Amino acid sequence: MRIFIFSVRIFSIAGIIGVFVLLPLNFTGDQLRTADWADIPNQSLDMFTIANVQDSSKRLWVHFCAVYVISGAACCLLYLEYKGIAEKRFSYFNSSPPQPNHFTILVRGIPKSDQHSMSETVEEFFTLYHPSTYLSHQMVYHSSRVQSLVNEAEKLYKKILHLRNKPRLQRESHREGFLGLFGAKVDPVDLYTKKLEDVEENVKLEQSTLNQNQKELSAAFVSFRSRYGAATASRVVQSSNPLLWVTEPAPEPRDIYWPFLSAPYIQLWISKFVVVVAVFFLTILFLVPVTFVQGLTQLTELEAFLPFLKKVLKITIVSDIITGYVPSLILQMFQYIVPPIMMLFAAMRGYISNSGKMKSACIMVLYFTIWNVFFATVLSGSVISQINTFISNPKDIPRQLAVVVPGQATFFITYVLTSGWTGLSLEIARVFPLIGNFLIRHCCKVTDDADCAPLFPYHRDIPKVLLFGLLGFTYSLLAPLIMPFLLVYFFVGYIFYRNQMLKVYSPRFETAGKFWPIVHNCTIFSLVFMQIMAIGIFGVKKLPFASGWVIPMTVITLLFNDYCRKRFLPIFDKYPAEILIKRDREDERNPQMMASFLDSLVNAYRDPALQPVQYSLDESGNRTSLLSFS
Repeated sequence: MRIFIFSVRIFSIAGIIGVFVLLPLNFTGDQLRTADWADIPNQSLDMFTIANVQDSSKRLWVHFCAVYVISGAACCLLYLEYKGIAEKRFSYFNSSPPQPNHFTILVRGIPKSDQHSMSETVEEFFTLYHPSTYLSHQMVYHSSRVQSLVNEAEKLYKKILHLRNKPRLQRESHREGFLGLFGAKVDPVDLYTKKLEDVEENVKLEQSTLNQNQKELSAAFVSFRSRYGAATASRVVQSSNPLLWVTEPAPEPRDIYWPFLSAPYIQLWISKFVVVVAVFFLTILFLVPVTFVQGLTQLTELEAFLPFLKKVLKITIVSDIITGYVPSLILQMFQYIVPPIMMLFAAMRGYISNSGKMKSACIMVLYFTIWNVFFATVLSGSVISQINTFISNPKDIPRQLAVVVPGQATFFITYVLTSGWTGLSLEIARVFPLIGNFLIRHCCKVTDDADCAPLFPYHRDIPKVLLFGLLGFTYSLLAPLIMPFLLVYFFVGYIFYRNQMLKVYSPRFETAGKFWPIVHNCTIFSLVFMQIMAIGIFGVKKLPFASGWVIPMTVITLLFNDYCRKRFLPIFDKYPAEILIKRDREDERNPQMMASFLDSLVNAYRDPALQPVQYSLDESGNRTSLLSFS
């Protein structure tokens, strides 16, 4: 929610400057044509941009001052937000009860021994080198077969619960023979109950076989008696061979992504390389719809490509819809498929936690969105034919961007309406999840838990909000008419997403502000891009002195970002020693509570596939899962 609060604050300042100061100056300029106050609704949008200000006009110094004011205000607000979120992060840490992930690390690259098992090797190593803080460990097993049986048992259990809620006469009978085609008809509840009992027996058999055969992998969760002991072990290189005994902080038990816990480094390296190549080709492939969308915005190109539509396109309403709303709608439709694909790519990169996957997917979607929605949209017009100029003369890039970016103002205003406003309406109404849930339940006959709330899609929504932030900073100077539309989006978005976070989505992991560095870095990029645009636009407008004096602001912004990176980023990655030791000393004053917690910590990271699985009838006749993760 802080991203919306920050956006409302900074764009309120930029909106006031843009709408009440820059917009009248732009409209009353006469570079394009003289303003007609009596016919404002029918004026071209170019009349409200900086393009309408006369070259070398003194009015451009107002725009110059606006760059400094907006940049300074953004840097101040960014610092306050970074500092405030860091304080909230520490406050949450200090006020929360002991968490298993604060006392546990993940160890990978455990060397094999002919004399000892993997578990004995881990215990011997940490008892020898961390004798005062080592508590226990849980090995990671090759348990995919057991996990598939557990999942099958869960599905059968849900089917039984679903059928028991129906009257007996409404249950569709099944035959107990081959493929349900032969044999006597039986109640489906009895049939599924028998299958569930068989699966339970198979699970117990596989679990006993797993323990007997010692299918241990070269990874383990190692728990310590103190937070500081776990932090020290995770940060120190444990072996003279850095590829052995590799340690890192453990995620929350509910946040673990089990498939890649024991993946070797060569597999992780190959996976990352494959993902990079796949993202590159997806980005290139996405240029096709972007180019097509930009073709729709140009009537002359559209008539040349589809000559049979010339008569239809001469109708004003039709041409306005096709060139105004249809392109952004098509682009938005293609964008909906990107976050799931990026989430799949993030899963392939070998992250050990779902939060790590989500953060990686968020960054990839952000890069993809900024390039394909913003830069590719801008560069798919006239600049694409001048790509050789970009390569041969990089110093001319700001000037070239200053020429073409203002021309896309109409498209991006429409994009804010269709993707932003419409997206908020779809989010609060949840139309697509409703349709999907209906199809899954009634067509695919899949029944989920009624109280299974969805996870908030950070990888989908954060990049979208940051894209609107980039549009706000860029066009606050060039075409400030976009600011009211963006402010409405941020105000309404704060209200809608607050409701969704409280009443719709359920957290599967604690972020503790870890996504804010992404927001900060993207905002700095947006500021620098706005300043580069200012350098180019003042150069085009033949005001080189103002163009040169924007460069110090860019240098200051980059220095500010470097300061924030050194001041705040380390404490978002790891907690400082003074806070860890302080909490450990506070826990020593309550030995009974800590003894109980350490007892539960021993099994906190036990593989779910090795947990006891049992389903029994309760007093009401329903089956209750006794699957325990503690």
